[in-house]
Amino acid sequence: MDGDEIMTRQNISSGTKWEPIVGYSRAVRMGNIVHVAGTTATGSDGNVVGAGDAYAQTVQTIRNIEAALKKAGAALKDVVRTRMYVTDIAADWEKVGRAHGEFFRDTRPVTSMVEVSKLIDPKMLVEIEAEAIIVD
Repeated sequence: MDGDEIMTRQNISSGTKWEPIVGYSRAVRMGNIVHVAGTTATGSDGNVVGAGDAYAQTVQTIRNIEAALKKAGAALKDVVRTRMYVTDIAADWEKVGRAHGEFFRDTRPVTSMVEVSKLIDPKMLVEIEAEAIIVD
């Protein structure tokens, strides 16, 4: 990109009711970089998928991230960083880690997994953020 080009911003919505209330986008693409907001295991109906099952929630969460990336012209293979927030790391780190590994085994982005006291819905056990860089 030379100095005369203007980088355009692309906001990607997942259509949840919370986005306009809180004032955020599911993902934002600037140039070849895509940032995906904290994402949970919500289904298309807005309900939590896999209540009580950290593995199932992680799978659904990563599928939701994948859908946002696709809307931004990216894919899971472009992910360079994830951040995982879990409500009970002692009980669930292996389940969350196994699901994350199934999607990112070959890509191996840098990541963090931290415990948080709670998420916005008590049924939610995991929330994940992602950053991707699209290399043409």
